[in-house]
Parts: sequence; structure tokens; C-alpha cells
Amino acid sequence: MTTRPFSATVRRQDGAVIIDLHGEINGFAETALNQAYTQAEESLPAAVILNFADVSYINSTGIALIVGLMARARKNHRRLAVYGLSEHYVEIFQITRLVDFLNLYPDETSALAETIA
Repeated sequence: MTTRPFSATVRRQDGAVIIDLHGEINGFAETALNQAYTQAEESLPAAVILNFADVSYINSTGIALIVGLMARARKNHRRLAVYGLSEHYVEIFQITRLVDFLNLYPDETSALAETIA
């Protein structure tokens, strides 16, 4: 199995900040993921949206990293939303009850419509 190293890019869109995630979210993603989230927070957005459309794999450590971002968002009274998850990872987020603490959307348009409303 070929691994895809993790990377993240940050962009501003309609009053929110979107972090485009690429590759595999595992322990090796921690530094880049936290740096991207810190960059996203710099503009003090009301919401941060995580785009998982180009994520190929998330392991348990990756789930823990997402939980860490949720804690940061909650501490700073910031909404955290997610879109682009595969059906498999939607199910994982449901089983782990992550959906109780963040909103899942099918695409960027609906995520933006709900988070900046």
C-alpha cells in the first residue's frame, strides 16, 4: 500500500477559513495539521471548516488529532465543521460520536452556508 504524506493548505472563503487536508492523517500529520489550524485561527474566524475530500486514510491517532482541533475550537468559541468525508469515515465519525461535537456537510457550499449564517 502506497502512503500519501499529509499536507494542509489554508484559505479564506466567505467569512470562514477552510483547511484543505491532503493525504493520510496519522501521527506524522500532527505538526502540519496543528500549524494549519494555528494559521487558520490568526484571522479570528467564527468558523473553521476542514475539507477531507483529498484524505485517503485516517487512523486512530488521526482521529485523536481531530479531537484536539475540536477542543481548540471549543475553547475559543469557534465553530468547527467538516465536509468531504467518504462514507466510511462518516460512519467512523458517527461511531466515535465526533458528530456530536462538529457538523458534517456533503460539500463546501453547504458547509459555508450553514457556518457563516
